[in-house]
Amino acid sequence: MLKKRILVFAWVLFSFWKAEAQQKSPLDCVDPNIGSAHSRWFFYTPAANPFGMAKPAPSTNGHEGNQWGWEAVGYDDRHTSIEGFANFHEFQVGGVVLMPSTGKLQTVPGEKDQPESGYRSRFDKPDEKAEPGYYQVLLKDYQIKAELTSTPRVAFHRYTYPATSEAHLLFDIGNQQGESGKVLDAFVRLTNERELEGFVITHPEYVKNYQPGAQVKMYFVAELSKKPEAYGAFYGEVQEKGKNTAIGPGAGMYLHFSMKEQEALEVKVGLSYTSVAHARLNLKTEAEGLDFDQAREKAQAVWQKQLGKIQVSGGLEEDKVKFYTGLYHALLGRGLTSDVNGAYPKNNGGIGQIPLNGKGQPEYHHYNTDAVWGAFWNLTQLWALVYPRYFSEFVRCQLDQYKDAGWLPDGIAASKYVSGVGTNFMGQVVSSAYLRGIRDFDAELAYEAVKKNEIGWMNRPEGVGKADTKVFMEKGYVPYKEIKTYYSGSNASGSQFSASHTLEYSFSAYAAAQFAEALNKKEDMRQLTELAKGWQKLFDEQSGFIRPKDENGKFLEGFDPSEVWKGFQEGNSWQYTFYVPHDVNGLVERIGKETFNQRLDQLFEQAQTTLFGGGKEISAFSGLKNVYNHGNQPSLHISYLFNYSGKPWLSQKWVREICRTFYGTDGQHGYGYGQDEDQGQLGAWFVLAGMGLFDVQGGSSLEPTLQLTTPLFNEVRIQLDAMYYPGKEFIIEVDKGDAAKHGYIQSARWKGKPLQNCWLPYAEVVSGGTLELKLSKKPGEQWGVEQAPPSMSKPLLEKQ
Repeated sequence: MLKKRILVFAWVLFSFWKAEAQQKSPLDCVDPNIGSAHSRWFFYTPAANPFGMAKPAPSTNGHEGNQWGWEAVGYDDRHTSIEGFANFHEFQVGGVVLMPSTGKLQTVPGEKDQPESGYRSRFDKPDEKAEPGYYQVLLKDYQIKAELTSTPRVAFHRYTYPATSEAHLLFDIGNQQGESGKVLDAFVRLTNERELEGFVITHPEYVKNYQPGAQVKMYFVAELSKKPEAYGAFYGEVQEKGKNTAIGPGAGMYLHFSMKEQEALEVKVGLSYTSVAHARLNLKTEAEGLDFDQAREKAQAVWQKQLGKIQVSGGLEEDKVKFYTGLYHALLGRGLTSDVNGAYPKNNGGIGQIPLNGKGQPEYHHYNTDAVWGAFWNLTQLWALVYPRYFSEFVRCQLDQYKDAGWLPDGIAASKYVSGVGTNFMGQVVSSAYLRGIRDFDAELAYEAVKKNEIGWMNRPEGVGKADTKVFMEKGYVPYKEIKTYYSGSNASGSQFSASHTLEYSFSAYAAAQFAEALNKKEDMRQLTELAKGWQKLFDEQSGFIRPKDENGKFLEGFDPSEVWKGFQEGNSWQYTFYVPHDVNGLVERIGKETFNQRLDQLFEQAQTTLFGGGKEISAFSGLKNVYNHGNQPSLHISYLFNYSGKPWLSQKWVREICRTFYGTDGQHGYGYGQDEDQGQLGAWFVLAGMGLFDVQGGSSLEPTLQLTTPLFNEVRIQLDAMYYPGKEFIIEVDKGDAAKHGYIQSARWKGKPLQNCWLPYAEVVSGGTLELKLSKKPGEQWGVEQAPPSMSKPLLEKQ
């Protein structure tokens, strides 16, 4: 009997061990190839570190560039040949390409459908391996195995050749890459037997528009594991044998080797935005004595740690893949611009210095960033809750930009202005950090910058966005004018996107008002709160829609709520009428609760027919004319509005439907079908939805909340950062039901006590604790209906 019990016990232990062994880690759940068809230049960089400067990655059409600077270019899942491996991959930033080859030397990339026309090579998808921190592919035409990894500022390349006396390695430096714009100047030189150095200076389309005359500079130092037998310079097809230097647009270097069968050539490429000397310093500091395998191990350990800050269990395996791939993208999109010693590029072209701590290390880091348009509904919520140290650094970076140039930027590429759509939500981002308790920065300086961003109009550079601030201050709304200024469509008298700008400026003014309230700046608070009411001036009682007005205060004739671009940027009135995140209660009152719920539910019924985006059309703008478009920022909060209108079960329903329908797990169906995944925003939205957490106000309230929907997993465990929050862990548990099958919350308990609200105060969440949920297949129409989350009209406005 005892023996039998021992055997049973041993079998139970073995079964448990086997199950644990088979359970995938967060890193194993990430598939970087998801959604890589029609993806942006910065999207596909699997070999990078989280928020890294070094982002070595394959390119299938990067040299083609793009007309306006935003179109998809770089790596496309549908392409079948690779033209090289670029080391810089950021919004409006790209360059320093390496490419191995064998046989006849070719020094132009060639066309993607005719690989033999250049140095590019065909590849097969089964021969490709992409993981966070590592990439591998077989270049079929050369039988070369290419591998990539990185440290934060150093790219590691390893190329394993077949036996040949005609092995080559190209450094294509002086040609346009991705979104970088035309090359103004370039330089590459073989400095000794195993080192190259150089730079490339570009003029991206967004910089050209928003900061004329400014340039983006990229520097590198490359260290080879083997001495080349011969070398030369090239400019396109022109090759200059034996020359160790190439200068100017089109400049490149080629190196020749004799290689044994399966001999590997390793290259470490130190990068910098400030100087060749700092690129060499970054290389020495991060990579000296480190080989490729060690670098890969370190990179993947960092990814495992960062991804592992959120642990999910239960639910569908497919949802775990979507979840951790989305989290991966949320940690990938922005990238370092400062060096290991704290040097960073300044807006005026000079070099700035981050303060050093007692150990001589920089107190924080600087980052590139696309515009933060819509980031408050995904990225900054996730960063604040799970990665507050990074969020704090991001804010301090923006404050340095303010000190250097006098304004908060909207987006920056190596500190040059690259406003995404001519607005500016950086004030909201900074305010929300402070309001959530992230306060290790100069609050008075931050508020000064935020206030200026909201109401400052004199001598305002176009590159910081909101060119129509003056008229918004005067009228309380932005009047419609046909202004063709690309990209913003705005000037001091009005805007082509007048209605959407009015709504956006009202929201950001509210965030600034709450920041003012927190600092006891009562007069500012009242002024900004009045501006936050601007949306009311454009609400048309007759139609129940937000409607553009002219400069005389009259609604535009011939109004069509489905029309795009006339008064609304990248959307229409169907979508933007719900863009009142700071005053949802007020909007519900104006429309009427019953009408509001009916319209919203019907909106999603119709949106479901187009897969909540642009259907299967592969285009960044494919869903703009629809009533709802999850593929673009203005719609991303709408599914959560039922939490404010007494029907939270409909938010639970439609959030889950979006997760299951809009999001996919293959190259073409990832974030919709080739829609606009701006540096991790759509991925971060899925992560929040997967946990059942969201804040419509994006942390803008004096007392922020997190609204609740049904998680996709039976358990979610979030590690809380002790540097910022008093709690150790926030846990969501499905106490009854199965998250994979049961989409509705029947009841909830918070820290063991019944919870009737469909929201929690943010301060309580970060104090740690367990939220227990009972789920069902049927809507729980009694739970969470009594008290809506706070918004401007009540009770917050009454406080003021």
